[in-house]
Order: sequence, then structure tokens, then C-alpha cells
Amino acid sequence: MTEPPVVLVLGGTGEARDLAAELDAQNVPTISSLAGRVADPRLPDGAVRVGGFGGVAGLTQWLRDNGIRVVVDATHPFATGISANAATATRSLGLPLIRLCRPPWSPGDGDDWVRVPDIADAAGYLDGRRARVFLTTGRKDVDAFAHISSAWFLIRVVDPPQTRMPSQRTVIRSRGPYHVSDETALMREHRIEVLVTKNSGGEMTRAKLVAARDLGIEVVMVDRPREQPGVLSVDDVAAAAGQVRRLIGGAQPL
Repeated sequence: MTEPPVVLVLGGTGEARDLAAELDAQNVPTISSLAGRVADPRLPDGAVRVGGFGGVAGLTQWLRDNGIRVVVDATHPFATGISANAATATRSLGLPLIRLCRPPWSPGDGDDWVRVPDIADAAGYLDGRRARVFLTTGRKDVDAFAHISSAWFLIRVVDPPQTRMPSQRTVIRSRGPYHVSDETALMREHRIEVLVTKNSGGEMTRAKLVAARDLGIEVVMVDRPREQPGVLSVDDVAAAAGQVRRLIGGAQPL
């Protein structure tokens, strides 16, 4: 008989999948939760649930009802809603919370970065410019650029945007990981002058930054939002798995 899960991994990232695989290999009863915003997500090893919890109250009740002892927030660095809910819910229940978050990218020699605090500022920076823009911030953010008529956009998404879009655009659908040679060819083909991206970090989509640097393309980099205060944070899967093992040894079930 399969043991009920004692660890909840809030996932949707490569790190979350790797952690679920590691915990599964160590026979740690784990369930991964996906938001369900992607039509055909990559599923992690082990048990999986898909869909929202219903805010803080719903998540709190779910954790209590399912006897979860440790929560790992391995969501995307820009998934601020679920991270805030997880911090509040675990705090109210006295449960340990681990934040697994990959390190951000940093500019290096030859990079031409313009850093902005959020998507609205990225759109404001481009408004009025006659440029060919490669937009890679995700389908939910496309609406912020919809009013810009001066620029042409190459919009790359996994699933089609369900929002307003710029009038001058081409939409392509694909999913990483990406390779420098392919990213370079794509930017050359579409004569890209500006790359817009979020500072997601990680290796899966770093190739576009290398290609932009090699081609002398300006990068508009949206800075990460602040992490939840007071949460134990690690930046690699091995450290997260080690913390889970330590906490399971000391955490008491509800």
C-alpha cells in the first residue's frame, strides 16, 4: 500500500521535477502540485495534483486534511501569489517551508542590459520606439505591450495568449530548453533588436542571453520580485532534499 504523502512540492519548474524525482528515489512520500495553467505540462515523478487550492484558506485546509509535514515552494521566481499563500499557510500551521529558487542571472562582459523593476516598466521603456522586439516574458504579460504600435514583436509562448496583443506581431509556440545556435538563428531571421525577458535564472532559457550578447542585441531585463521574508531558502535540489530529510526527522504530523 502506498504511503500518504508527507511532503508537498509546489512545482511547475525543472527544479521541482528534479526534487520530486530525488525524493521519490529516496522513498520520501511526496506529492507535487501544478497550477494547471499550461495545457500539457511536464509531469514530475510520484503523485501529482493539478489546480489551485483556493487561496490561503484553501491551502491551509488542504495541508491540514492531508497531514503534510513539510512544504517546498519550488515555483517560478515570478509566481508571487502562490509563494505568499504558502508562507502564510505554513506559518499559521507551524509547518516548515523551504524555498527552492534558482539563482538569478547576472550581466557579464559584453552584455547590454537595461534593468527594469516590472513588466509595466519594460513596456514603458519600449513605448514609442521603432524596434523589432523578441518578447519572452510569458503569455500572461503580453497584454502589457498590447498598446505599443511603434514596435514589431516576436512573441514566444508555450500556450497561445488569451489577452490583447500588439498589432504588429508574430507569435511562435515552443518550450525550452533552448540552444545558443538556434536562438542566434531565430534572432537573425527576425532581425531582432531588443530582447525582453524576466530574470528567471537557470540554464533552460539562458541561451537567448548568450545569443543576444553575441549579436549585440539590447536586453530589457525584468528584475525579480522580492522573496517572502523569513523563509529558509536554498538554490539547488541537493540542498532542498537534504533539508526535507532533516525536517521530516523533526517535524510532527498535524
